[in-house]
Amino acid sequence: MTPGRRSAKSFGIILYLYLDSRQEVRVDADVIVVGAGLAGLVAAAEVAEAGRRVLLLDQEPEQSLGGQAWWSFGGLFFVDSPEQRRLRVRDSVDLAWRDWLGTAGFDRPEDEWPRRWARAYVEWAAGEKRAWLASMGHSVIPVVGWAERGGHFASGVGNSVPRFHVTWGTGPGVVEPFERRVRAAAETGRVQFRFRHRVDALTVTNGAVDGVSGTVLEESDVPRGAPSSRTTAGEFAFRAQAVIVTSGGIGGDHGLVREAWPERLGTPPGVMLCGVPAHVDGRMIGITERAGGTVINRDRMWHYVEGIENWNPVWPLHGIRILPGPSSLWLDATGKRLPPPLYPGSDTLGTLECLRRTGYDHSWFILTKKIIAKEFALSGSEQNPDLTGRDRKAMLASRFGGAVPGPVQAFLDHGEDFVTAPDVARLVAAMNELTGSEPALDAAAVEQEIVARDADTTRPFGKDFQANAIKRARAYLGDRLARVARPHALLDPAAGPLIAVRLRVLTRKTLGGLHTDLSSRVLSEGGEPVPGLYAAGEAAGFGGGGMHGYRSLEGTFLGGCLFSGRVAGRAVAASL
Repeated sequence: MTPGRRSAKSFGIILYLYLDSRQEVRVDADVIVVGAGLAGLVAAAEVAEAGRRVLLLDQEPEQSLGGQAWWSFGGLFFVDSPEQRRLRVRDSVDLAWRDWLGTAGFDRPEDEWPRRWARAYVEWAAGEKRAWLASMGHSVIPVVGWAERGGHFASGVGNSVPRFHVTWGTGPGVVEPFERRVRAAAETGRVQFRFRHRVDALTVTNGAVDGVSGTVLEESDVPRGAPSSRTTAGEFAFRAQAVIVTSGGIGGDHGLVREAWPERLGTPPGVMLCGVPAHVDGRMIGITERAGGTVINRDRMWHYVEGIENWNPVWPLHGIRILPGPSSLWLDATGKRLPPPLYPGSDTLGTLECLRRTGYDHSWFILTKKIIAKEFALSGSEQNPDLTGRDRKAMLASRFGGAVPGPVQAFLDHGEDFVTAPDVARLVAAMNELTGSEPALDAAAVEQEIVARDADTTRPFGKDFQANAIKRARAYLGDRLARVARPHALLDPAAGPLIAVRLRVLTRKTLGGLHTDLSSRVLSEGGEPVPGLYAAGEAAGFGGGGMHGYRSLEGTFLGGCLFSGRVAGRAVAASL
């Protein structure tokens, strides 16, 4: 072969290898975001506005954009906010951090990153968070709620002060600014939506995650949140320089919930209600593990004990959580009063642990019409049309008018968990009929408990800790105005009729998750970042694989999605 021909052949080989290498690194987007809930929208907005191209994938149809957050009450955790100060609530980073640590109970070596995330989140909640949201048009109602009130020691579980700020517009009002940003980016071509794309695997090349593959599901026009078809219509594979997993937790799959249920909470209930749509199935957590990521704190979870069956359900076993004031009498299934400080709204997981020891799957609130009118809030955007619709006139009438709010009245009229009666004997008879007397309640024993409670509630002094907690709550202006009824006897005919509400466990949040560092990079079993792989939102335990530890202070789930989604989006954009 002549030198000229050899040189030409060599050039051809080099050109082929060059073009082939360019073919190998061709990508469909700079970043793929798996999951179009709140964390995914935030991450996608941050990446796109940094000038990067984003593919946003979700197995659900477009009408479910926003995920679980859209259905939420819209509560957000702020520290030392103007709303708190106007209500004479003194808060600080130090106090909030003390409450967080007392509630989280971090006690494992793998809690290092979750604890760092928690500290960063508390500082953000006391600093930039409110102004950042306000710059996008977000606002909150002026009365700050007091969720997870605790009742143990000052250094223990719960919020020392009210911190639950309800979004004006509830969950849709939280989602809307980020949906707007992402749709604006889509108009410029920086974001492409791929609905009905179910990811079945993350692709890995030379140890780095560089794409996704999966199944295209047939189109579906079901209403938001309703189960959609799983009939397949094709396959797909996309490549990118990085993948962010924002696919949510396991609350919609009761099999996975029971599998992860910790022994410390007793046995899982035989029957649970579902506080999230069925598509919250946890699939991507296992898929991410198979690509090299690790999950920590799998046994930490957050389920409510004040669940009621939705009389107008959207998804299977659809339950609604009552956000109660402190005045209802709480009895276990056998009619025994719960021990202090397990009053309504005090300690969610402490109450769950207590009730699981009874051997039954339900408990009871006993209250009056006067209490239900002021103290029953129902979680969910659809259960709060006044707030969701930003209707000030309707809000004033509903929250301050003295009548039972319309959505609550609908449950009284149609909900199978509600019974009413003019006296204890007939109330208990209706309660026994509802449960088939499993177990049978003794009307005389229930009445004795009510009479004792009433005596301490109506005296200036007494030894009943719940009566004292009610009076302490009313010392807070926000509670006195909107959340806590004036103390009265349950047997006072003027406050009646008597109402009993059957309560069951409602699955909601995964507190553990994919192990991430403070840049949202998913960590391997050895603690090293998996190249190209990030996670945010509930799939990452809201940051680090579980920034809440064992328990939540409330208002921190949406906030955790906002914070971790923002961190992930900015970190990925900066790395490319």
